[in-house]
Amino acid sequence: MRLFAPMILRMGLKAGLDRNDAEDLLQDVLLVLARKLPEFEYDQSKSFRGWLCTVTLNKLRENARKRTLPAVQMAGSAWERVADQRASDLLDDQEYRQMIVLRALKLIQVDFAATTWRACWEHMVSGRTAKEVGQELGLSEGAVYAAKFRVLNRLRQELEGLLDL
Repeated sequence: MRLFAPMILRMGLKAGLDRNDAEDLLQDVLLVLARKLPEFEYDQSKSFRGWLCTVTLNKLRENARKRTLPAVQMAGSAWERVADQRASDLLDDQEYRQMIVLRALKLIQVDFAATTWRACWEHMVSGRTAKEVGQELGLSEGAVYAAKFRVLNRLRQELEGLLDL
């Protein structure tokens, strides 16, 4: 939930739902995931993102059908438009990777000392040399590389099976 809830909410908003409807969609999808994930077996030949988008689209369409019954139908409503959504409309490969990696980084940051995290971030993301970062933080160049290795290793563990590479 911590990893995928923001992504599912974003898919609902991107589908044209208002915030309240997108939050309702999130709850519906999380209920499906809570029921299905215990029996879910990861298959490397299939995409987890694709499966998640399919679950989300199915809930979008189900909710659209419920809300567009003749008694409550409103022309031009977001619920009428979601029936034509495709997974690629909600979340493309690049957007998925970016969202999942940034969310995972945010979640694992608490697992590291502030100096370790900053050493990795400054070297990897800011593009500064290990020597330069080490001097600023009072670490050896090797310690900066070790920090980068530990953070990346933890990130790989967190994302195992979640990125369609």
